Amino acid sequence: MVNTLANAQSGLTEVAAFGQNQCIGTKVAPKSGRLFVSFPHHEPFLYALTEIKNGRWVPYPSAAYQSNFKSVQDLWTDDRNQLWVLDSSPGQFKLVVFDLDKNTPKRTYTFDDLPKDKSALNDVRVDNLHHLAYLSDPGLCAIVVLGLKTGKSRIVLQNDASTKADAGFKLHIDGKDVIDDKGKPFSSNVNGIALTTDNQYFYFRAINQTKLYRVKTEYLANLALTATELSAKVEMVAETGVCHGMTADAKGNIFLSDSPKHAITYISPDGQLHTLVKDQRISWPDSMGISPDGYLYFSCSQMNRLPKFNNGQDQTNYPYRVYKVKLP
Repeated sequence: MVNTLANAQSGLTEVAAFGQNQCIGTKVAPKSGRLFVSFPHHEPFLYALTEIKNGRWVPYPSAAYQSNFKSVQDLWTDDRNQLWVLDSSPGQFKLVVFDLDKNTPKRTYTFDDLPKDKSALNDVRVDNLHHLAYLSDPGLCAIVVLGLKTGKSRIVLQNDASTKADAGFKLHIDGKDVIDDKGKPFSSNVNGIALTTDNQYFYFRAINQTKLYRVKTEYLANLALTATELSAKVEMVAETGVCHGMTADAKGNIFLSDSPKHAITYISPDGQLHTLVKDQRISWPDSMGISPDGYLYFSCSQMNRLPKFNNGQDQTNYPYRVYKVKLP
């Protein structure tokens, strides 16, 4: 089901709808414009990874391959026409890179050097300049730096002020605190991340705080820096409010989701915070992708509307959707 009509006021356009299947990862191939959407393993569950063709969701790379995935959390598409798929579920995760010309897997990274009982890899960005991948790990309260050639990973900025959720910071969305069925407030350490298109800066932040941070990738690539020295290289960019997902465009704008305000905002290169779009349909905007024709695509996971955060009542506004909006 597809609605290609934009809202007259916000400019928000529905691209695809997925019934009761919760969509998360959303990325667009920068050259071809191919759109990919992934799904964590929440019931009902149909496919882990799909390509959206004419509004229809088609299993990628095939229906038969879906059994190789557990729960696809995030996606990344790069300038080498590759799709990176982060398959992350408790105790087990992998990063699979696909050749989009051949639609076949090229390599799988399994993070055998991470403590999988504590790790919770969430988002991924790939830096082909430094041959590294950067992953947020709210479980370890750290950034994981993966060597694309070696397959070895490093844990950096662990328990740093820039990666930690603020103690006592509660998410307040749709008029109430986001608290689960055990009375525990939702909380996440470092979660949303972004990489500038020139691979020079890596942006990151926790959900349960209001600040956006960045660090130069040359420092993440520098094995000689101590933990203290690397921490000193981190810059606080701006106060941005609550954010779940991020991405960067070629102009250096950093786009951020804003669930409490039902909006997508962005930090321009001069450090100013702007609102790109505000619309009540924007509920827990999560993963973002930018198309070659100048649109920002994003999923709405409606996480705070799940039964676990609403005394067992499902408050989700079905169907789950992916939207797009014109870039500034």
